[in-house]
Amino acid sequence: MNPIVIALIALGVTGLLAALLLYFVAKKFKVEEDPRIDLVQEVLPGANCGGCGFAGCRALAEACCKATSLDGLLCPVGGQETMKKVGDILGMAPAVSDPMVAVVRCNGTCEARPRTSQYDGTPSCRIVNSLYVGETACPFGCLGCGDCVSACQFGAISLNPKTGLPEVDDDKCTSCGACVKACPRHIIELRKKGPKNRRVWVDCVNKDKGAIARKACLNACIGCGKCQKECQFEAITVENNVAYIDFTKCRLCRKCVSACPTGAIHEINFPPKPQPKPVAETPAAPAAKPAAEAPAAKPVTEVTNVETPKEEAQK
Repeated sequence: MNPIVIALIALGVTGLLAALLLYFVAKKFKVEEDPRIDLVQEVLPGANCGGCGFAGCRALAEACCKATSLDGLLCPVGGQETMKKVGDILGMAPAVSDPMVAVVRCNGTCEARPRTSQYDGTPSCRIVNSLYVGETACPFGCLGCGDCVSACQFGAISLNPKTGLPEVDDDKCTSCGACVKACPRHIIELRKKGPKNRRVWVDCVNKDKGAIARKACLNACIGCGKCQKECQFEAITVENNVAYIDFTKCRLCRKCVSACPTGAIHEINFPPKPQPKPVAETPAAPAAKPAAEAPAAKPVTEVTNVETPKEEAQK
C-alpha cells in the first residue's frame, strides 16, 4: 500500500480518537454556568477598568449573579442606570449610591511651589517618586509627569500647562479609580460629586509641620485647626498636621473656606457669595433755620405841643 495513504489513515484515526477523548472529557468535567452571566455582561459597558473591584466586566457579572443582593456591587462607569438594568435581569433592586468623581488634592502651582531642581529622566511619577523628592521642595505634592493622565481611559484628566497640575473633567470622569491607583503619592481620591457638582475639600496632603509646609508651598495646609473650630458639623479633622473634610458629614456651608489662612480649602461650582450691601448713610438733619427777625421798630418821635401865635393871642 502506498505509504502516503497509510500515513493519512493513521492521522485520521489518531484525530478521531483524540476527538472522542476530548468529547468524553468535556462531558465528564462540564461546569454548568449561569446563563444570566452573559445577559448581565451585555448590559455592562465593557470598559474592564477594574473600578468595580473585580477583574473586568465578566467577573463583575459573575459576582452579581452569585450574590443575593446588589448592595456593595457597582459599575462606576455605567453608574446607577446600568445597575438598574442588571437588577431587572436578576430580579433584584440595585443599591442606591451617590455619584463619585476624582479630586486632585494638590494646589501647589508653579507660582506657589517653585522648582528647586530639574529632572531629566523618564517622565514617570512612579520613577521620580522612587528616586527623590521631586523638582520642588514639597515631598507630598504632585510630580506632574502625568501618570494619572495615561491611566485614564476616558480622557477625563489633563495637565494644565500653566499650573502644572492635573485637572479632572467632571462630565467625563466615571470614578473608575484608575487615576487613584496610578498616583504614587496618593494625591487623587474619589469624593462624592455633591448637589449640582458642588464640593469642598482640603487641597493639600502635606503632613509636615506648618512652617516647613509653608516654606515648600505657599498654598499648603499648615494644620492650624481654624477650619475645624469653624465647622459646626464635625466634618473636619486635623491629623498629622493636615486637615481633612469628610464629605459624608460636610453640609457645604463654606465657613471653613473663609477661615483658612492659606487658601488650602478649595470650593467648586458654587455661586459667588453675595456681597454685603453697603449701609446707607442717614442724611444729616437740615440745620434749623434761624427765626425770622422781627421788623425793626420804627423810631418813636416825641411830639411836643407847640402853641401857635394865634393861640397865644387868644390867651
